[in-house]
Amino acid sequence: MWPERLPTIINTGFMPLLQCEPVLYEDGGDHLLGAILTRRSTMTKKVLMLLALFLLASTVMFAQTPGGGAAAGSGWWVSVSAGFGMAIASGLCGLGQAKAVAGAAEAMARNPGATAAIRFALLLGLVLIESLALYTLVIIILKVG
Repeated sequence: MWPERLPTIINTGFMPLLQCEPVLYEDGGDHLLGAILTRRSTMTKKVLMLLALFLLASTVMFAQTPGGGAAAGSGWWVSVSAGFGMAIASGLCGLGQAKAVAGAAEAMARNPGATAAIRFALLLGLVLIESLALYTLVIIILKVG
């Protein structure tokens, strides 16, 4: 009923990528996991070498000027980046507060008996979320002012 299995032909020269011979990897097995582990350790070594190169190069890239201070007229970027930082902090705090209020409203609608506990948790969460924006504002005032 089923056709006979054809014998496997091992190609040794013309198409080496399609060989059917078993290959032994470093861990002694001829399975896919051995190949993955071998490739992963090689990739890990490459990534660690690249990280070491960046760390060594960073000392040269971020070296200060010989006087030790900033050059004249180079402080304008502090104000610009402070504005971007406050915009990002305020926007993300607004999104967090909106999500908290929506979750609290849904929880109160599902369980009206726990309204007081939900309201307390909501107010505490809103205070902590707003404090992040206020901390950002204080840090900006200290850096720019």
